[in-house]
Amino acid sequence: MGTMSYLADSARYDQMTYRRTGRSGLKLPAISLGLWHNFGGDRPYELGRGIARRAFDLGVTHFDLANNYGPPYGSAEITFGQILKDDLRPYRDELVVSTKAGYDMWDGPYGEWGSRKYLLSSLDQSLTRMGLDYVDIFYSHRFDPETPLEETMGALVSAVQQGKALYVGISSYSPAKTREAAQLLKSAGVPLLIHQPSYSMLNRWIEPELLDTLEEVGAGCIAFSPLAQGMLTDRYLDGVPEGSRASQGKSLSTDLLTEQNLGRIRSLNEVAKSRGQSLAQLALTWTIRDPRVTSALIGASSVGQLEQNLAALQAPPLTDDELAEIDKYAVESGIDLWATSSQAE
Repeated sequence: MGTMSYLADSARYDQMTYRRTGRSGLKLPAISLGLWHNFGGDRPYELGRGIARRAFDLGVTHFDLANNYGPPYGSAEITFGQILKDDLRPYRDELVVSTKAGYDMWDGPYGEWGSRKYLLSSLDQSLTRMGLDYVDIFYSHRFDPETPLEETMGALVSAVQQGKALYVGISSYSPAKTREAAQLLKSAGVPLLIHQPSYSMLNRWIEPELLDTLEEVGAGCIAFSPLAQGMLTDRYLDGVPEGSRASQGKSLSTDLLTEQNLGRIRSLNEVAKSRGQSLAQLALTWTIRDPRVTSALIGASSVGQLEQNLAALQAPPLTDDELAEIDKYAVESGIDLWATSSQAE
């Protein structure tokens, strides 16, 4: 391979905004990098490597993974482990690395959901794939209605006690279950650090109650899919192009791109244009407008796309008029693929 060894940009902390995660001691970059797509074994290694390096050079310290990110399952963690080995290992203590368990990962009854058996085995596998001794944050990736919450939270507590995770989080839990989870964790002396919900201009379920709940329990919030799986980008303004995520029927189906939704997207794009932003940049500025949203998670399929999205942080705050205009079109659009978990009581 013989590539030049990587030296991080000495100005990497000059531009990024960092926000405190709830009432914890941990700060996160206002925009974090998610490895859900583009880091699997199906993609060229150098592509993901270039994106991760550029992200860190721009002050993105948080890299978010899960056991089954790929494809194939596990391969995003393997890719990230290789990037650590090649480039980021000397900076381990400047990084926040998270992973999760909850969705299907391996065959049989112990390969998904919320049992202690699954969560702790999965974490061990994740650490092996990444070549790490511990992750900074370990999440229960979804609520399991059939496993006692005590067991799932107990497994997170064990991960911390075993030194395999510094903090713990939950993803796509309802406000009521979030409160319950926070209480169970607190009584075990391991506070709930963070909740990771889906949140975007087209999927606003966290606003009525969840944000207040998180504030109350002192947990942070990191929004995933702030670009609504790509719908809030200029990609779909004229319909569905070849080769896009929707045309491939991946996590975004063409059924969601109704004329009504496309009309909303085009109107939101007009607001973005009037601010000198792209639609994606507006979507990010909007998603983190509430200080209780610690960070927004973006994916990136190229360094250029990463840089454009991070530029959202340089934009002026949204005015009341702009927010009112956005509210006309930023309405529930039936795109929340994770509602089964977050609505479970």
